[in-house]
Amino acid sequence: MSLALALVALAAWIYLFAFHGRFWASAPQLPASGSRDCPPVDVIVPARDERATIGAAIGSLIAQDYRGPFHVTLVDDQSSDGTAEAAHRAAGSATTLRVLRGAPKPPGWSGKLWALAQGVAATEAPILLFTDADIVHDPGHLGSLVARLEQPRAAMVSEIVHLNCESLAERVLVPAFVYFFQLLYPFAKVNDPRSRVAAASGGTVLIRRDVLEAAGGIDAIRGALIDDVALARAVKPHGPIYLGHSGLARSIRPYPQFRDIGRMIARTAFTQLRGSAVWLVATIAGLALVWLVPPGEILFGSGWSFAAGLAAFCLAAVSYFPTLQRYGRSPWWVFALPLIAIFYGGATVLSAIDAWRGKGVRWKARAYTRES
Repeated sequence: MSLALALVALAAWIYLFAFHGRFWASAPQLPASGSRDCPPVDVIVPARDERATIGAAIGSLIAQDYRGPFHVTLVDDQSSDGTAEAAHRAAGSATTLRVLRGAPKPPGWSGKLWALAQGVAATEAPILLFTDADIVHDPGHLGSLVARLEQPRAAMVSEIVHLNCESLAERVLVPAFVYFFQLLYPFAKVNDPRSRVAAASGGTVLIRRDVLEAAGGIDAIRGALIDDVALARAVKPHGPIYLGHSGLARSIRPYPQFRDIGRMIARTAFTQLRGSAVWLVATIAGLALVWLVPPGEILFGSGWSFAAGLAAFCLAAVSYFPTLQRYGRSPWWVFALPLIAIFYGGATVLSAIDAWRGKGVRWKARAYTRES
């Protein structure tokens, strides 16, 4: 049995490493360059109780070195902490910013998507940039995104911004979060028009208005809790999409404690599994096979089972190196991967337990259940 598990784990890693879209190496990054064509852009920022970060985010957007016309619309989603006032202070005398007071969320909508829908309805530019209230952009970021949207022509461009990685919890878990995302959605497959794999990162999404309308608008995904992936799936049949890493934008949202990251994962983990107990069991079994069997065989196996476990772990380690390098972490962190996988698996189980207990998803002081 030990040898069989070790061989299955090795076979899984051979497939992942060699035939899964080179997920570990698929890390394109847009250059800091502008577009020859500079169409009008409307930047839409949904925000609910984001006073701590909104000033820096709005300030960076207003300071964009973009040669075409652009405006920033902050949709204040029923904030109670002075988010709108903080945005106005950051904008100063600039006329680029407009603050839109959001209407109460109707049933069946997620809060962020309802805010985005209101922002889309209130603007008219042919290009839309959806970005979060905790993202700080370098001055050339908008121009870089538009350049990629135009050449080669794409329907949508999205980037995983550089995530905060300062606290101990962030240093341990954030690189793995990005790594697991690439494992789920290999960028090479996302960026291949022939592949059905579609994904995006909600922190930065540049999209053509006519494509969004052809895909049914925000209304088509109004209840999605994993809104970025849902949007990508709706858009990809209408044109090529691009997903990469950003060197020109970063998140300033802190996750100081392990429990903060655990809550962030648990918020949508069971939703990612379609609320299925079968998928949950399969996921936990897969995590154990891929991440726990190889080190277990190294520690306790012998002969061929030891060799298979060692080979599988080496493939896992090599696949993690590029992400560790991106976040400036030591290669020795590969040895923490089994423990990190246990943490992520535990957060997924807690997500399922919350769903089964009827607690649903809570985010920004709102509860989401299947009925809402």
